[in-house]
Amino acid sequence: MTTSRSPEETEALLRQAEEELDAAQSADDIRQVWRKYYLQVGHRNLGRLLMGRSAEEIIARRRSRREEAEG
Repeated sequence: MTTSRSPEETEALLRQAEEELDAAQSADDIRQVWRKYYLQVGHRNLGRLLMGRSAEEIIARRRSRREEAEG
């Protein structure tokens, strides 16, 4: 799947999703955040955020993989 979204845009969306998930107070809140972001950042990344990984950890891993693929 290709996307026209830049890595920087995706990283910003991950940070926003993390903030919204952290602020969620009910299962319904979590579902709303999930629906809002899953097509943009993916189920796996949202799951990682829910399991306690930070957006910064996810971003660092994405950058590392991108650099490996380029170099």
